[in-house]
Amino acid sequence: MEGCDYFRFLEHTADAYVEVCATTLERAFELAAKAMFEVMTDTSRVEPVREYVVVDQGFDLENALYRWLEDLLVEYGRSSTLFGEFRIDYVRAEGEGYAFRGRALGETFNPEKHEPRVEVKAVTYSQMEVLDLGDRWVLRFVLDI
Repeated sequence: MEGCDYFRFLEHTADAYVEVCATTLERAFELAAKAMFEVMTDTSRVEPVREYVVVDQGFDLENALYRWLEDLLVEYGRSSTLFGEFRIDYVRAEGEGYAFRGRALGETFNPEKHEPRVEVKAVTYSQMEVLDLGDRWVLRFVLDI
């Protein structure tokens, strides 16, 4: 579907409410991560000098999305690494859930280089949706800021 490769921020009273649209589930997961880090900084200024690999699974697609974003947020908190590029190798049904493998590329936060915006405290299940609309995937989720 043309014009469906984006993320945007929707109206929300206190937190960051994100909508993602992509033609593949893998691309949708990539854009979801990009949106989360865009809340925190201008990701175009983040150099891809370090790779962080996430291999995980969720009991459903919402849980897989949650775990992908949460894994990245935990790594940011642990190592102060901002990520600006994301690649999902696969999201696939496996056993009774969904397995995924993704990579995030970034660098250590530098306040002189990376404009600090709003800190994301947590990924939430509030208003979370993973919708397969046939020709596109739409994801919606709330980030606690």
